Amino acid sequence: MALNLSSPPELKSISFLDSNKTNYNLLKLPGAFCVKRKQSGATFGKRVQCSAQPPPPAWPGRACPEAGRKTWDGPKPISVVGSTGSIGTQTLDIVAENPDKFKVVALAAGSNVTLLADQVRTFKPKLVSVRNESLVDELKEAVADLEEKPEIIPGEQGIIEVARHPDAATVVTGIVGCAGLRPTVAAIEAGKDIALANKETLIAGGPFVLPLAHKHNVKILPADSEHSAIFQCIQGLPEGALRRIILTASGGAFRDLPVEKLKEVKVADALKHPNWNMGKKITVDSATLFNKGLEVIEAHYLFGADYDNIEIVIHPQSIIHSMVETQDSSVLAQLGWPDMRLPILYTMSWPDRIFCSEITWPRLDLCKQGSLTFKAPDNVKYPSMDLAYAAGRAGGTMTGVLSAANEKAVEMFINEKIGYLDIFKVVELTCDKHRAELVTLPSLEEIIHYDLWARDYAANLQQSSSLSPVFA
Repeated sequence: MALNLSSPPELKSISFLDSNKTNYNLLKLPGAFCVKRKQSGATFGKRVQCSAQPPPPAWPGRACPEAGRKTWDGPKPISVVGSTGSIGTQTLDIVAENPDKFKVVALAAGSNVTLLADQVRTFKPKLVSVRNESLVDELKEAVADLEEKPEIIPGEQGIIEVARHPDAATVVTGIVGCAGLRPTVAAIEAGKDIALANKETLIAGGPFVLPLAHKHNVKILPADSEHSAIFQCIQGLPEGALRRIILTASGGAFRDLPVEKLKEVKVADALKHPNWNMGKKITVDSATLFNKGLEVIEAHYLFGADYDNIEIVIHPQSIIHSMVETQDSSVLAQLGWPDMRLPILYTMSWPDRIFCSEITWPRLDLCKQGSLTFKAPDNVKYPSMDLAYAAGRAGGTMTGVLSAANEKAVEMFINEKIGYLDIFKVVELTCDKHRAELVTLPSLEEIIHYDLWARDYAANLQQSSSLSPVFA
């Protein structure tokens, strides 16, 4: 299907997958799915023009601590939103190993009361929240024998109170999805630095969140490995020195599979990551390379690089976590074993470096690793890249719609309601439909509204004749 819906008559009519090349070409995907591409700088919608001034980046190509920035004589107080998830538990592992450096003042979790109660016993926070309000009594009973009991505030309001706890200096945002937006905004408004592990904060909320962070002089520190690598590489760069960002990708389950075989793959195939075990959603995102496309958007918002200057390279060993190129063509890289604790630790300790024991933090041995290899990603195998770059160039609410549509499409694929190639169809159709209502400078309410809209629209596409039968 070649999508090329009309725009207002005063504007040039272009398809969603517009970019900056001068001639149209047809991207043919297995399973008879094709999209028209043309590079042209901006996509336009009914309400707004996407060439509006972009939000200020969190770090404009350089990272320098401010003079007079507060330091801590004792443990630095932190709060953790999403304490029982992967990011939260790894954050608390770091606190447990460095009690002289960090202390926990507030924790927010979803419904894992047993683990949350154990965390309360270990870290003795002053405030605790559980999103599932029906579990409050169970949590109270689990900590009833403690001499110093934390205050417990349930529901979304409790999560917000954890995020803006008056004693916290930094908030680790490990909650998944747009549910993390309101707590992050509350933390920013309270002047808390953000250790960012929630992608939607910038991918969906960048146009709103970034100006707010600048207004409150809040630092947004990336906690995922790729953006932490870039952040580490730009330390001390002079103004204007950044030339290019190079994001590395493992390539996922199908990196060695011929593109013509993709129409045959099943869910179990997509969940066989060649390097490590992860959750189902992120493993499928790695197979489609949507994870990297979303990281391109996040890199743009974090570091201010133009989309033309952000590239993706397949690096199967996952030792180089990302690179930057400077104006004089030097390339700086950050290397390490794949371990999320290091980027989380750096967000918590920046601009300091904390000593880590070799027992729990194995040091990189390049001789043991052997070779490091790279190759360019295949746009036909990974159409997610074109979709992500197009959404990024459109800006505004389009990037959040892309992320939400992908999340819903992956859910439908995992539940075997659509085929693998239909993931790309669902995302493009949803983004194309959104062009007519695109908002370049959205409010928080509009960001959340279009996140929900995208999920509903993507879900309804499952019943549409636009999608092929499952595994046809």
